[in-house]
Amino acid sequence: MHVSDRTFRRLVEEALALVPAEFRPHLAGVPVVVEDWAPDALLDELGVPEDETLYGLYSGRPLTEGGPQTGDLPPRITLYKGPLLEDCHDETELREEIATTVIHEIAHHFGIGEDRLEELGWG
Repeated sequence: MHVSDRTFRRLVEEALALVPAEFRPHLAGVPVVVEDWAPDALLDELGVPEDETLYGLYSGRPLTEGGPQTGDLPPRITLYKGPLLEDCHDETELREEIATTVIHEIAHHFGIGEDRLEELGWG
């Protein structure tokens, strides 16, 4: 599937608009960036199997672990456009997968781990 960068970014903005207003102040200063693909070294570091892919990544200290510590990189959410476009068949499916990925990564910012996300149906 192919969409323009502009369309992809619009879909990301639509996903961010789904975040309830009471949570938005806690996301101030957490940029959502789009990259084409996750680097192979990152996939290896995270232990992502070769037959799986990575749609997004939260980097940084979750809010539940307190304020930033010396040497911490600022929090950031990265979405990987290539795998999302490769796996989605139409814009509706892409919109849904971007929304799921954005919510999933925001949950990590709030300290929600993979196991709990699986339990909630966001894994």
